[in-house]
Amino acid sequence: MRQVPMEPLIVTLLTISLHGAAAVIHSMKNFFTGSTGVPNFPEFVGVGLVDEVEIVHYDSNTRRAEPKQDWMNNIIKDDPQYWETQTEISKGHQQVFKVSIDILKQRFNQTGDVHIYQVMYGCEWDDETDEVNGYEQYGYDGEDFISFDLKTETWVAPKQQAVITKHKWDNDKSEIAQNKHYYTQHCPEYLKKYVNYGSSVLLRTELPSVSLLQKTPSSPVSCHATGFYPDRATLFWRKDGEELHEDVDLGEILPNHDGTFQMSADLKLSSAEDRTRYDCVFQLSGVKDDLVTRLDKVRSNREKPTDMTVPIIAAVVVLALVLIAVIGVVIYKKKNAKRPPSPVNNAEVLEELNPGS
Repeated sequence: MRQVPMEPLIVTLLTISLHGAAAVIHSMKNFFTGSTGVPNFPEFVGVGLVDEVEIVHYDSNTRRAEPKQDWMNNIIKDDPQYWETQTEISKGHQQVFKVSIDILKQRFNQTGDVHIYQVMYGCEWDDETDEVNGYEQYGYDGEDFISFDLKTETWVAPKQQAVITKHKWDNDKSEIAQNKHYYTQHCPEYLKKYVNYGSSVLLRTELPSVSLLQKTPSSPVSCHATGFYPDRATLFWRKDGEELHEDVDLGEILPNHDGTFQMSADLKLSSAEDRTRYDCVFQLSGVKDDLVTRLDKVRSNREKPTDMTVPIIAAVVVLALVLIAVIGVVIYKKKNAKRPPSPVNNAEVLEELNPGS
């Protein structure tokens, strides 16, 4: 979780070819979500991810920051108080969220009902060029509220209710300088450290099982690859050895419950087509050989593929679904220290959201 002020952190692909050594953009993301009126769900949840793998979790029910990967315990070798520190910081954010959501309800002239706000922040690091980037976004009740543009070093307020906050934060030049330092130096340093801790997991390679399925003779043929890692992969259809772009519907890469990924590509073709001319190709970054599946191996909907898994979305995605996929608002002070900052007190929160009040 953030050491100053969830990648996650997004892992993306930056490569000309998926074969051989590929440039990879590693990412770290932190998500904090506060809510009111949501039954059977913690009023505050915080998760941290590296390369789309959840590494730490905190919620208002357990009131403990806990590792989600065994290798994250290696961090106590360098920082014995790491988990205690993360717990205290998360408790502070929990208090801030509770105050902030009340302030936002006033700003939007709301009462009661369900309200949700969340912050997502993190950074990316290109392991080939060493280029870094950072992001910080806030939202409230399912809509963007305010975000930080690292390139221009200004805040963007798509909502009228956020303009007052934008002006205050834009005028705080020292805070903006601290933001820039965090996203361009401090955050990438921790990201590299986490990738090193979890290299046996994060840098591993696993090939998928690939199956073809067609519901009816007139339905598209679905090529489904599941169980691969990392998510830097490509799936496409070929005809006579040439990649097809028309009549192909490529699905998103989705996580499985075991930390691997799955994806599908649907091909539309007439029943009169010579199916022996088609095949589905899966490519994984760093793996030399393609996985090629000929179309004549298609299965009907009467057969239940044993290698297709139902995606159980990672905690942060589940959270986004339950909480209306909102990116929300948390107000806090960002410090330029090796450890996380001290929790923001309520008076500071009020001043941040309602300057001059």
